[in-house]
Parts: sequence; C-alpha cells; structure tokens
Amino acid sequence: MLYAVRSATALNRLLDTLPVFAGDHRVQPLFTLVPGSDFSTDALLALDGAGARTVPWAQAVHGGHDLVVAASPNGPLHELPGPLVLLPHGAGFNKRLPRSSMDDSASGLHPRQLLRDGTPLASLHALAHPGQLARLAQRSAAVAGRAAVVGDPTLDRMLASRTRRERYRDALGTGGRRLVVVVSTWGPESLAERLPELPGRLTAELPYDAYQVALVLHPNVHSRLGGFALRQWLAPALAAGLRLARPYEEWATLLTAADCVLTDHGSTALYPAALDRPLIGCYTGGTELLPASPMAELLARVPRLTADRPLGAQIDAAVATHRTGDTSALAAAAFAEQGRSLELLRTRCYRLLGLEPPPGPVTVRPLPVPRTGEERPTAFAARVEVSGDTVSVARYPLNSGPHGGHISAEDTVSTSHELESAGLILRRARSMTTPVREPYGSDAVWTAGGWTARVLAEYRGCRTAAAVLTHDRCVLRRDGSALLAVSITADATRSEPLVRPDPAAVLSAVHGWLDTNPDPALPATLECVVGGRPVRALVAYGTEADIHAEL
Repeated sequence: MLYAVRSATALNRLLDTLPVFAGDHRVQPLFTLVPGSDFSTDALLALDGAGARTVPWAQAVHGGHDLVVAASPNGPLHELPGPLVLLPHGAGFNKRLPRSSMDDSASGLHPRQLLRDGTPLASLHALAHPGQLARLAQRSAAVAGRAAVVGDPTLDRMLASRTRRERYRDALGTGGRRLVVVVSTWGPESLAERLPELPGRLTAELPYDAYQVALVLHPNVHSRLGGFALRQWLAPALAAGLRLARPYEEWATLLTAADCVLTDHGSTALYPAALDRPLIGCYTGGTELLPASPMAELLARVPRLTADRPLGAQIDAAVATHRTGDTSALAAAAFAEQGRSLELLRTRCYRLLGLEPPPGPVTVRPLPVPRTGEERPTAFAARVEVSGDTVSVARYPLNSGPHGGHISAEDTVSTSHELESAGLILRRARSMTTPVREPYGSDAVWTAGGWTARVLAEYRGCRTAAAVLTHDRCVLRRDGSALLAVSITADATRSEPLVRPDPAAVLSAVHGWLDTNPDPALPATLECVVGGRPVRALVAYGTEADIHAEL
C-alpha cells in the first residue's frame, strides 16, 4: 500500500492511522511525496528520520499499489493507480477554499478538489461527523456516495491518553502551575501573524510559579520559518520558560495536559474542546473562517481575549466560569464515532484490499511523553508581600520586563551581571541539579557554611545567601548573622493534591520576610503563598549538620 504525502500536516494525519495495518505482514507500507506543495520538505525529513521507505512520484504513478491513502485532496492524486482512501486534513472543515472568499466553499469538501473530470477522486472519503457528509452531499452526490463517517483517529488518541495526563505534566515540569497553551494555525489571519507578541506577553505577565506557557504552531509555520528563525522570533519567551511543541504528536500531548487554551480559528482547538478544556478565542476576524462551521460556533461561545487587558485575569476567569461539558458539547458538531475510528477505518480499508483483517481489535497508540525542553530563566524578579506571618511571593523572569521586587539569582546558572545585581543568591546541592549545570570538578565540594560566607563576602549587593539541600530543607545566611535553616512542609489538610513548590521561591519569601523583620524571634513559622498555594516554612537556627552539609 502507498501513503501519498503532500505536507508535514498530511503526514501527521496518516501516521495516526498506522495501527489500522499494524501486525499484518501482508501489508507493506510505502510513501511518496505528492508534488506541488510548498511544505513537503519537512515531510520528507520526517520520513527519512523514521526509516520509512519512499518511492519517487515518477515511480509511484506506474502503479503496483493495492491501496493508496492520502490526507489531502490536492495535487495530482488521480495519477496514482489503485483505490484511494482520502482522510480529512484536519478537524471540522472550517476554512474557506483558497480564493473563494465570496462563498461558503469548505476546503476539503469542494467538488473542485474531490472530482477529476467529473469522477470522484477517492474510493472512500473518510469523514469524522455526519454533518460533514451532509455538507458534502449538498455539493456533490457522487462524492458523498463514496463517503463514510468513521470518526477521527487523532481525537481517539487524545481520548485514550487522558489517563496519562499527570504523567505528561510531570514530564513538562508543570507541577501545581496552570498550563496555558497557545494554539495558532498558519497564514495571514493566524494568531502567529496577527498576535506574534502573545507568547512573550504571557511569559512576561504571568507569575512563573503559577503558570506554565506552551505554544502549538501549525506544521506549516515550522516548515515556512525553519527552526532557526522560529527560535529567533521566540527567543525572549523561550528564555522565560516557554514550551514549544514539536509539530507531530507533541502538540496533542500538550493539549491533553492543558488547563486552558488560547486559540485563533484553526481547527486544532476543536481537540482540546472535545476534551472539555476551557478555551479563550483570539481570532481577530477575516475571510477564512466559514460562518456556520464548528470552529465558528465554538469561537462564538467561548470568552474572547481582550488584548489591552491583563492576561492572567482573563485566563483565571475563563477557568473559573468553565462548566463541565461546556466546550465538549460544542465540539460534538465535529466528532462522531468517538473511540471507534480505527476499527471502522480498518473494516473499510480491508474491504477495498479484498482481505480479511487480522483477528482482534485495533490498539490505539497513546500519545508519547513530551520531550520538548524547557529553558528555565537564569534569574527572577521576585515581588514579596508580607502580612504578619503570611508571605506571598510572585516571581517573574528577570529579563521579561520591569517587575520590581528583589532579584533572585542562582550560582552556576545566572550570569555575572545578574549575580552582582541580586539581593538573594542561591545554590542547589548536587543532588538537586543535573550534571550539565555543575561546572566544578568532581573533587570540588562546598559546604553550606563555607559557600554562604563566600558569597556574602564576594557580592556586596547580596543580602541573603541560601543553599537548597533538598526539596524540603534549605539553609541561608544574612550578612553578619548565624546560619538559619528553613524547613518546608505542604498543608496536608487541603483537599487538593500536594504540590511541592520550587524551594527557591520559598527562599524569596523568607528573604522578603527577613527584610521586614531584620531581628526576628526564632523559631518562626511562616505561611508562604507560592503560585497561589500556601506552604509552611519553619525558620530556625541551623545545626552543625546544616553548616557542614555538602553542596
């Protein structure tokens, strides 16, 4: 069988259907690139990386295929001999056919794409919802006669992966933060073109310990810009902790793990809607979106982003007002046969092959654990509010804007300029860091007492030197004072899952408290609010073991 690939987007859709033929030695998969697309290069690179066998188009058109599967109707597919199975290019058929701004011609459902000399292009046109079949029948009864509703394999992967959500968030380092995912389609009306500053604004405005920000871009954006230019555009946001999803699978993993999704009019947002995630619409208008499409209905019902208002308040309001079933009910207009797509597709494909399918059910492949790396900020601006024994801290990446408060820098991580400007300098014990972050030789070992004294002597602007020994124990020293120990405990009486805060954030809270209480009565128990979550910090005099603890 032959997979006919026109772009990286189409390839991704095809790869989600691979379990249909998995385990069958009678089916040999081959791939070919359909000529005519500006976005085929990344598809070829992906196929080479996967070890897939590809055949040139000039060879593919000579036949020998018992079945051809494609996920885009564009290009000279009619030149390929053999029955063709045509899968949807995306979800919902929401955009107008290019150069058809004066009518409601849906790209992917128009006879101009689906007929060749009046004959239906495909032997099977697989659709995700009966409404799509009805729309297709209005345009061409001949094509609709060869269409069938089989559901959406990509959605089924996400539905099957919902139980892995905590695992994905662990891999992302989300912790107790709210994961906010920005989704952009491609083209002049996309969020990437019209609101290119949004990812940077989010990482600058949202407190680092309360929110994590990720970006999902259409594969065509990756293809058009390339990785180098993409990283240049997003450099400030990436340095502030932005997660950029890889264009295959990882985007779906991030949306499965998300707490809130900001989206333009691209159909990708229908997937988190089907998972019942809170959505905020960021589409600024244009001619691409079809008025009666599922995506248009969705955007009309979800909150709309107001660019000149604080972003955090809008995200919090969207999450707080979201009711269970709100968005999944809206997405139901795009997805039917949920959980059954691969079985239904297998039945029809094997019928075209003239074969009996292998025994047993088709196994849906869960989405993989994300591998996208996070570049942690090298220093923070920390705003601290002290009210008695309650201390609230909000940290922002230092270079994301003027935030006020004290500067918190980290030895072996921050730049020399950041260390010289910092009021709080901390260091994590080797057990708390990865080897790549440890510049010293294997025999160079600091003790907590020695290191804190050295830092206060070397950096005159530093008021607190602190060491993170474990997730729940730190030590610190103020200039001319004894070593103090900080023990961190979560509130076990809360009904929410216990989440460990970054000890560095707790140290910023204690640093701010000591600034307002330079001669405190110890021991003292503080309620430190980090990322909106309270933890207890017991501040007491350090022990001999603390002084000699190895870093």
